Amino acid sequence: MEKIYDVIILGGGPAGLSAGLYAGRARLDTVIIEKGIAGGQAATTSDIDNYPGVRNAKGPEVSEVMRNQAEDFGAEFINGDILEVDFSGEIKIVKTSGGEYRGRSVIISTGARPKKLGFPGEAEYTGRGVAYCATCDGEFFTDLEVFVIGAGYAAAEEAIYLTRFAKKVTIIAREPEFTCAKSIAERVFENEKIEVIFNTEIVEASGDEMINYAKFRNNVTKEVWEYKSGENFGIFVFIGYEPITEKFHGHVKMDDAGYIPTDENMKTDIDGVYAAGDLRPKMLRQVVTAVADGAIAATAAERYVSEFKRKSRKSEAEKPKAKAQVEKDVIKDKKPGFLKEEIASQLREVFQKMEKNVTLVTVVDESVKKSLELKEVLEEISELGDKLKLEVYKRGENPEIEEKINADKYPVVAFLDSEGRYRGVKFHGIPGGHELNSFVMAVYNLAGPGQVISVDILEKIKEIDQKVNIKVGVSLTCHHCPDAVIAAQRLAIENENIEAEMIDVLQFADIRSKYNIMSVPTIIINDSEVTFGAKKIDEILQMLKK
Repeated sequence: MEKIYDVIILGGGPAGLSAGLYAGRARLDTVIIEKGIAGGQAATTSDIDNYPGVRNAKGPEVSEVMRNQAEDFGAEFINGDILEVDFSGEIKIVKTSGGEYRGRSVIISTGARPKKLGFPGEAEYTGRGVAYCATCDGEFFTDLEVFVIGAGYAAAEEAIYLTRFAKKVTIIAREPEFTCAKSIAERVFENEKIEVIFNTEIVEASGDEMINYAKFRNNVTKEVWEYKSGENFGIFVFIGYEPITEKFHGHVKMDDAGYIPTDENMKTDIDGVYAAGDLRPKMLRQVVTAVADGAIAATAAERYVSEFKRKSRKSEAEKPKAKAQVEKDVIKDKKPGFLKEEIASQLREVFQKMEKNVTLVTVVDESVKKSLELKEVLEEISELGDKLKLEVYKRGENPEIEEKINADKYPVVAFLDSEGRYRGVKFHGIPGGHELNSFVMAVYNLAGPGQVISVDILEKIKEIDQKVNIKVGVSLTCHHCPDAVIAAQRLAIENENIEAEMIDVLQFADIRSKYNIMSVPTIIINDSEVTFGAKKIDEILQMLKK
């Protein structure tokens, strides 16, 4: 019998994680579907200072604790893109890139994405000076000047974060004052590396390969001024967000801006369907309000599911599976080594599902510190699965294997299938941070059972009959990067003509310089065509067929 969840939560940001915790604690059979790394925007926020009970916390750390808490109460996590939904029946259907899921209730918590301004040069220089994520791209602007566009929470907080790297940060705000809390504004004014210019808008930006020119206008005096630099500089845009609700058009009621209205219990206009977090119309979009939304939505869903079961007269037969019996408030202490025990435990579960052997091959250049570190990381990971093997060679020790895996940069680890064939999947960097997810998915997809892929997409992949190299430039703090890496790797696994390399570009200055990389993810096809931003399999396929 096909499994029916009590609640399907779409999105793993603070709202979704809070909903997962409350639903799991209520003993509901709960699944959270997230296309990237759990935590949403919170996972890319450097500091969280206004969440009650949490002082001086880092966004990724808070997100990790939230996820662990949801898992402690039995919430299941699944990685996948939402393709289609059907809320018309009593049993709700959600189709994803990883398969189809059915549930008695659904909580939509897909959040929001940064808005773009649309000024001339914004699109052309995205990835070459224009950026939208300080945590992802801030380090690329070390010792350079940076302009931050915006006057709200995000602009103020990310400007402060960027002072860790930039030699100067200038905030350009069209408003006459900050629209965030005064305490945050005061921190901005107190920072010697930040200059604030109000009543001003960016008019255009341009340059050669990278941005080195920008024009601004005072919207009160109409005075126009220019900024020219002999070196590159950055423009970070933080002007608000737009809801990520495209997949739900026609399935739930929305307002003109695409937000999903709800009642006070987070219920949409469809019975059994709830919405929580930044995709709701509301005055304040912060972690604290998202978490509250998620808790309310899960509580309402629990009551709905209980009544659903009572009416169907199947309550006894459909009791939720037993959840974790011990309530844990914090994550466990980190064990010695690369992996926390919680993460190691999760990886063991994934690797137990492996249908075939996968061999990890690393060639160690002892003169490269990261190469030695990668060896230690792989030794730790390989111990977590019986079907996961590790081969370690010193550089020059086995020329045949080096040629086989095209070992031209260090650190390096390549993936061999159960027959010892190199399958085009390679990492040049430590699979830590968000890229641990893409590393695990590479193992899962190569060993089987792997993520579900449509017949149509698979046929298009098989049609590629020319050798193709795909480099995906990443930083380990980028939550968008794993999507692009996983997509490229899947192409390589399914077609022997394709090679997909993950490259931690902060470790390879020559690659950053060669391709003028100032933002990630960066996708480089055959060392020539360069594009920026997360891409799905079908989008990369389109790039390959140009």
